[in-house]
Amino acid sequence: MKFAFLFPGQGSQSVGMMAGFGDNPVIKQTFVEASDVLGVDFWAMATEPNDLLNLTQHTQPLMLTAGVATARAYVETGGAKPSILAGHSLGEYSALVAACALTFADALPLVKYRAEVMQNAVPEGEGAMAAILGLDDDMVRAVCLEAAQSEVLEAVNFNSPGQVVIAGHATAVERGMALAKEKGAKRALPLPVSVPSHCALMKPAAEKLKRYLENVIVKQPQIPVLHNADVMSYNDATQIKDALVRQLYSPVRWVETIHKIAADGINQAAECGPGRVLTGLNKRIVAEMSCVAITSLDSLNEAKTILGEHHA
Repeated sequence: MKFAFLFPGQGSQSVGMMAGFGDNPVIKQTFVEASDVLGVDFWAMATEPNDLLNLTQHTQPLMLTAGVATARAYVETGGAKPSILAGHSLGEYSALVAACALTFADALPLVKYRAEVMQNAVPEGEGAMAAILGLDDDMVRAVCLEAAQSEVLEAVNFNSPGQVVIAGHATAVERGMALAKEKGAKRALPLPVSVPSHCALMKPAAEKLKRYLENVIVKQPQIPVLHNADVMSYNDATQIKDALVRQLYSPVRWVETIHKIAADGINQAAECGPGRVLTGLNKRIVAEMSCVAITSLDSLNEAKTILGEHHA
């Protein structure tokens, strides 16, 4: 049976997020590797209450590690291999590691660097993001155009029908939220992030990331990875790197990503990593595609039962 692995991004982290895996050796070993590479105790960060969890430079390697650990635990305990991979924003890096296009040891400092250049691209407090609920995509784009007023304001995450995230200058995001409500949005919620991801304000960060990637080895993926920026999969290292650079200042086209997976005849997926954000979005994008969130040993075994049924 064909199925997809989906990897969540920043925002899915939570206190105690890996506690449900107990002392699973594959999970623990992956966290040990991450801690050895970056010199940070990621296991403590993922299982115990702490204040470091939501600092971008920690969150991105932590979420990468959680996604990679979950996928490894699934495959190494006898789960079948997925047919296609996709990750939401930062999750794209977990997908590339799972596809053996990037080594885990290279991906860790890469996402830490990505976090740092994103954080440094816009001074604290000058950028913002907000979720707009209950307007269609075109209306959100129109709101951004009208509310920008010579600042940056863009629709940046097309997460599910009726759920679009906007990003840009904080003052423009405020205007956008107010205008969206005027135009009939059910809700406009500011997001607790310090970086306005996936908009033009990230172009300086993208330039730095591009230079960093010149020295990173990227191999042909063993499993296709759908990229956020253009919903394409690539075998060529140059194209993969280009997709990662564009991803920083381009919208996350998640609705189209899930539609493409479904169009390929795949109607089963597993969310590899903390939380159930993508599982929830999937229901709203393609109701027929069932998705299991692997957040504990129990759900890991459940996923193997569901996704491995046809391998008998």
